[in-house]
Amino acid sequence: MASNKTFTMIKPEAMAAGHAGKILDLILSKGFRVVALKYTRLSEQEAGKFYEVHKERPFYGELVGYMASGPVLAAILEKDNAVQDFRALIGATDPAEAAEGTIRKRFAESKAKNAVHGSDSDENAAIEGAFFFSGREQY
Repeated sequence: MASNKTFTMIKPEAMAAGHAGKILDLILSKGFRVVALKYTRLSEQEAGKFYEVHKERPFYGELVGYMASGPVLAAILEKDNAVQDFRALIGATDPAEAAEGTIRKRFAESKAKNAVHGSDSDENAAIEGAFFFSGREQY
């Protein structure tokens, strides 16, 4: 059975470009409800821990540095079939390959600076949400 929660993070370049409000509006217009929201900045150590699953990949160091380069907006979203529906809404990692109307097609700068993070499974959504939010911070 699919979970009704997923995790997202609006990334530093989208925040710097002033896209947070437009991205949140698009998310809400697609039926997602925000159950936790936090404006924060990751240290390199925190970014490294969050993206630890990619530690052996060649882009890991660049990813960690980039994610610590500016503020992010972290959120837990709720909706039936949340993970799958949100993955469809954000689009392909490479904005050149993303479908029209998706978040990455509209707001991403590149494959590396792709505007938003979205959990890829129910299990990771729970882990990623707990990384940023305690139980009492979720409504």
